[in-house]
Amino acid sequence: MSEKNILTKLNKFNRREFLKTTAVSGLAFGASLTLPSWQVFAQNSSLHINRLAIPQQEKGRQEAGVKIFDLEIQDGETEFFEGIKTKTRGVNGSLLGPTLRMNNGDIVRLNVKNSIGETTTMHWHGIHLPAKYDGGPHQPIKSGEIWSPQFEIMQKAANYWYHPHLMGKTADHVWQGIAGMIIVDDEESKALSLPSEYGVDDIPLVLQDRRFERDGSMEYRPTRHDIMSGMIGDVALANGTISAYFEASTNLVRLRLLNGANASIYNLGFSDNRNFLQISTDGSMLEKPYETNSIILSPGERAEIIVDVSDKKTITLENKITSTSGSMGGGNLDFKFLEIRPADNLNTLPSIPNQLTKIDWIDESEATNTRTFMMSMQMGPMMMLGLGKSHTINGKSMKMDRIDEVVKLDTTEIWEVSNDSMLAHPFHIHLVQFQIISRNGKQPHAGERGLKDTVLIHPGETVRFIAKFETYADKKYPYMYHCHILEHEDAGMMGQFLVV
Repeated sequence: MSEKNILTKLNKFNRREFLKTTAVSGLAFGASLTLPSWQVFAQNSSLHINRLAIPQQEKGRQEAGVKIFDLEIQDGETEFFEGIKTKTRGVNGSLLGPTLRMNNGDIVRLNVKNSIGETTTMHWHGIHLPAKYDGGPHQPIKSGEIWSPQFEIMQKAANYWYHPHLMGKTADHVWQGIAGMIIVDDEESKALSLPSEYGVDDIPLVLQDRRFERDGSMEYRPTRHDIMSGMIGDVALANGTISAYFEASTNLVRLRLLNGANASIYNLGFSDNRNFLQISTDGSMLEKPYETNSIILSPGERAEIIVDVSDKKTITLENKITSTSGSMGGGNLDFKFLEIRPADNLNTLPSIPNQLTKIDWIDESEATNTRTFMMSMQMGPMMMLGLGKSHTINGKSMKMDRIDEVVKLDTTEIWEVSNDSMLAHPFHIHLVQFQIISRNGKQPHAGERGLKDTVLIHPGETVRFIAKFETYADKKYPYMYHCHILEHEDAGMMGQFLVV
């Protein structure tokens, strides 16, 4: 069916009727459980018909010097398509969660109530905090319970996020919609002349992809292939919005990007290949803005970019297909996340400063230990049948009762992480922000010259990074390191370390 005919049908019928029509003729699209026509509807550049949802910003309430956030993990329904209700889960709402706004130095308490009828957890991704409050597999929240971790924010200004991290169920719970962004500010960032009006010129953008069935449902039912390669959707979502658009009122637009997908690796750029400025990585600003026309973000990674729309041309933030997209793990779909429509009269913001922050670079000579890790996947027929260990780090699959590494408090270490599988893997470590030393012996490019907690490692590649393990020690509760393709994490590509 041509684009013109699809648009004609959408004008004549509401999407419920369109759903019925395509369901009846489903064989014309192939005998798939998913509905390819949703993809046609959602991905076509002329069909950006839904205003981008902006998550509510929560700044917490003050009690006796503590900033308190009340969060409820709950079931709900979301109308991705007009007239179609999809069962979802979210935090303080039906899908995703509020943006939590914090300051470096804040003492925060997060009251997390579980109302979904099954056990889950809540992990504070990228945050430096005590192991017992990390929200990983060892901090389960049973249905009906409230978990209230309290700790000091000790972070440079950047974007972090929260999501479930239950052993064997992380991918399922994130897929259903439980996730949200955390923005940390510090005195240095507040003094910079950057776009900073939340929801106007400073936009949080949670990027994901999902599969929808013929009835509009978004069930998590991974196949063996999905477990091996990661669960990839065929419909793009920006803040849970399909076919999203944003009306820009300023000449500069700041996008706080989070790859919140289960498995997709996005090569992001704009439809006209224009340049933009990258100003941050996972855990800090870059020292200087980095001008580029594309940025690769794997699951769990974050970055901030600033795009100039003073030419008033409508542009689309999209996933750019490259010759290596398939090997990167699901980056081969031409997702169109967000159309940006500049207003006729744009407010002019100050130019971006040339100096953003100062990073205290760690010299390799400070490291007292080097650890090596090998991320592996067995792709043979026995593994496809679910027999044997298919996803491992150093030949071992995750076990809750096994500690894999022990790190001494107040030491600096180098970690060398290699990938001998056929797919790229984002390696994430809890507790610390690290600095990348090299990729296969070469210096990281300018867009990685900031603090990181997740790094993409391509097939055959070795990445070396250095980190300081400070502040917190605990002989009972471990931290995690793992692949952030959530199906790989759930399948065992994860390990545990104590800081003592």
